[in-house]
Amino acid sequence: MTELTRKFVSTNALSIQEDGCFSGYASVFGVVDLGEEVLAPGAFKDCLEEKGAGGSRMLFQHDPNEPIGHWTSIREDAYGLAVGGVIDINVEKGREVLSMLRSGALDGLSIGFKTIEATIDRQSGVRHITKADLWEISVVTFPMLPQARVHDVKSSSSLPSKRSLERWLVR
Repeated sequence: MTELTRKFVSTNALSIQEDGCFSGYASVFGVVDLGEEVLAPGAFKDCLEEKGAGGSRMLFQHDPNEPIGHWTSIREDAYGLAVGGVIDINVEKGREVLSMLRSGALDGLSIGFKTIEATIDRQSGVRHITKADLWEISVVTFPMLPQARVHDVKSSSSLPSKRSLERWLVR
């Protein structure tokens, strides 16, 4: 049986729009996560060329019974795995997740993938993943890279959300 690896990576989403569209990063390259693994730039290159954005599912908390939308773009850039997607607002769980993203109750993304190639640094014990097959990206409560978070959430109000205002004040 093939083992699916799940990486909890926070989203750094750029915005969440009224229609459920949002964007962010599902993975950050070169950063050791809480599971002592690090993804290398280009790790998803072959998979993305073969499957495109439609080849990976959008789930809630990695639950295959909770699809909440679809990915419209998945690409690697210098920072990490940049994603754009649409949460289905016609599905109850989609509406709930969208509401929680807007309020700041949720702000993480997590990837589920199969490792194709990896090495382990014998000194540090860190596993360096150089090639992976992306299966799904989930909106999650606890991302594996806690320092990366949602930066901006758009709402129907022209006023900033409480969470956005708090972040601005802290900066």
